[in-house]
Amino acid sequence: MEFSEGLKKVFLAGVGAVATTAEAAKDVVDQLVTKGEITVEQGKVLNEELKHSVKEKVNEHVTVNIVKDYKDVMSAVDHMSKEDRDKLREKLDAAEADEAAESSEADATAATEADDNV
Repeated sequence: MEFSEGLKKVFLAGVGAVATTAEAAKDVVDQLVTKGEITVEQGKVLNEELKHSVKEKVNEHVTVNIVKDYKDVMSAVDHMSKEDRDKLREKLDAAEADEAAESSEADATAATEADDNV
């Protein structure tokens, strides 16, 4: 009878070990889920903080000037740096060159049409 009693104890110990392992595994899984949820929430908070920080930096470093008419442009020139005025000169020169080229093309077209009509 002792042998069967020992066998019974070994069997019950095995069942107990499985039950204990299952409980421990459930606890570990629950802890991991909880930590995962906390990490997701922290990520959301950090993302919001990052968005807010980026908006502040953009607002600090980006200036938008809306020019309503030519008088505003003339007053804006008074506040420009030398580099900005030089860039403006280059842009104006390019615009004048484009305008002159378009005018030359229009004159050539008109002359060709006049020759065709004669």
